Amino acid sequence: MIVIGIDPHKSTHTATAVDPVTNTDLGSIRIDATLADYKKLIAWAKTWPQRQWAIENAEGLGHHLAQWLLTLGEIVLDVPTTSTARVRQLSRGGRRKNDRIDAAAAACVAALQGDARPVDPEGPTDVLALLDERRTNLSGSRTRIVNQLHALFRQLLAGGAPTSLTAATATALLRGFRARSEVDRIRVGLCRDLIADIRRLDGQLAANEKQMTHALDAHGTRLREIDGIGPVTAACLIGRTGRASRFPTAAAYANYNGSAPVQIASADTDRHRLSRYGDRQLNSALYTIAMVQIRMPASAGRGYYDKKIAEGKSPRAATRSLKRHLSDHVWRIMLADEKRFPRQREKESDRAA
Repeated sequence: MIVIGIDPHKSTHTATAVDPVTNTDLGSIRIDATLADYKKLIAWAKTWPQRQWAIENAEGLGHHLAQWLLTLGEIVLDVPTTSTARVRQLSRGGRRKNDRIDAAAAACVAALQGDARPVDPEGPTDVLALLDERRTNLSGSRTRIVNQLHALFRQLLAGGAPTSLTAATATALLRGFRARSEVDRIRVGLCRDLIADIRRLDGQLAANEKQMTHALDAHGTRLREIDGIGPVTAACLIGRTGRASRFPTAAAYANYNGSAPVQIASADTDRHRLSRYGDRQLNSALYTIAMVQIRMPASAGRGYYDKKIAEGKSPRAATRSLKRHLSDHVWRIMLADEKRFPRQREKESDRAA
């Protein structure tokens, strides 16, 4: 089977066909990132009926082409940029770099079964990932606006506004205030504009949560049965994890989300330290679940936490242990959900494509 490597850019893509047996460059083509040129690419690739595609960074600049190829029934692999860089560095040619070499490097990584992984058609997990990213952006915008409002209230009122500032609270504070200068009148006008922005964002956040709830109902996940997991947290876990089966073990998933401690071993020294790597938003979601369960006396998480405290662990270390335990539990549930509804996933993926 011939491997066709793709080096994608925003406006152009370069494809190179490589024979994995002899590692021979069989030809290359450069196309514009348009549907018309996608068809030219397929026509060129028909020279090799037995083929698969290896796209560098298929979740980034190569995303559109990868999904388009999947709709045609092609086999598409995602190759990390770090892997192609290693192949390029070790191959002949020294420090040379161009699009054709990068495309061939992607094909070589796929042929050697290195870090390449199959690309899946877009489906329900992508819907949740989009909604989660949208909520993150909305929450960030709301926080910035509330901070601006606090700064204005510190200039208008002695002591400023209370910490938990809502649109209703801010409106009540302005209602009893009388501007005595032109500067204060401008400040009051800006406050009213910011309050309107907060109300708008609150409405968008509520609508976003409803969309998440509907998407989770369609997904059929059982994550919301766990104490401390609501629709927002469940959407974050599923959206940022993607296909749970791509992680071979629970330990691999814990390493991905940063809940697995990092081993530091040298000679007679062997210890573990807190990991600062991995997906930090996933890590934050697991921490939130752990803290909620610790505050619930009857929860399974509280029982696990108390057990670790009884073993002599500090509260912080017990919390980290619980977070790792929850990572394993969440991964197993997502994996079971994936196995329970394989046909539903395929149908939803086909509709999304």
